[in-house]
Amino acid sequence: MAMKMLDAGGMPLVTDGVRTADISNPNGYYEFEPVKDLERGKARWLADARGKAVKVVSPLLTYLPESFDYQVIFMRRPLAEIIDSQHAMLDARGSERGSDAARTAELYAAHLAQVEGFLQRRRCFSTVMIEYSQVLADPRAQAEKIQAFLGLPLDAARMAAVADPALHRNRRA
Repeated sequence: MAMKMLDAGGMPLVTDGVRTADISNPNGYYEFEPVKDLERGKARWLADARGKAVKVVSPLLTYLPESFDYQVIFMRRPLAEIIDSQHAMLDARGSERGSDAARTAELYAAHLAQVEGFLQRRRCFSTVMIEYSQVLADPRAQAEKIQAFLGLPLDAARMAAVADPALHRNRRA
């Protein structure tokens, strides 16, 4: 949702369209395949990404070189919802789920704590934490928060219009 909001607000994106929309994500994925090569030290594409938004999943943030400065919009969501969403995606593909939900939540919580600490310790990162549920509850305020963090003249009204509660299918109380 963050990438779609940035796109709607006028932010240039780095995407390749390789992974297309599907039943799990009807609005598409906004991904860039070379990001997956970060852990192998391949980051030449970063110079061309300056001033643009690129989606980097949390496990790969630690591989970003310190030779650039990064503004990270870290979208948080309750772990149970993330796991439910992942299970639904795996089920739709007919893939194995792997470890049980409790173990997955434990591992993911530890991972998030590690990544958040990493982002705080490295001077090349400035980070804003955005709660997924808050984007759905008050999209305009969250769009303005992102706009202020980036310091860019993005269209907050268009960003806010992207928030679609109908896509919040794996909701937990």
